[in-house]
Amino acid sequence: MSAGQQTPLGEQTVVAFAEKAGIRALNFRQGDAAGFARGRNDFTDAGWKEFMKSMQGFLDEKGAPTFTSSFVASGGVKVLSQEDGVVRVRIPGTLTQSNNIGKTTYRAALEVTAGGEPVRIRKLEPIACAGASKACE
Repeated sequence: MSAGQQTPLGEQTVVAFAEKAGIRALNFRQGDAAGFARGRNDFTDAGWKEFMKSMQGFLDEKGAPTFTSSFVASGGVKVLSQEDGVVRVRIPGTLTQSNNIGKTTYRAALEVTAGGEPVRIRKLEPIACAGASKACE
């Protein structure tokens, strides 16, 4: 199935999960280790490990984020691919990150790969977009 085609009902469930869980994973508060760790249940083991690699250097010794992050979707979810119950979607939006020093807002998109039983995130990749980048549309 190519991007833009209607997904079967089961795939719609995976797409909805990918959207909600992907956004939830990038919404956390500085210093809130428990709140950040709650997102763990939305990921496969490998997916969480990869996500935590992207957070290296941005967590304190207790596992709490050293900044606050907020992702707000600005458009509909676009299905990029699907195969055997695993979907890859792109969610355009705005990513705001702040700490005690300042605040930065980016035009961004999330690419989320999810599937399985139970449905879990296999990969989560935030993409910052500059200029006329089409990735965030």
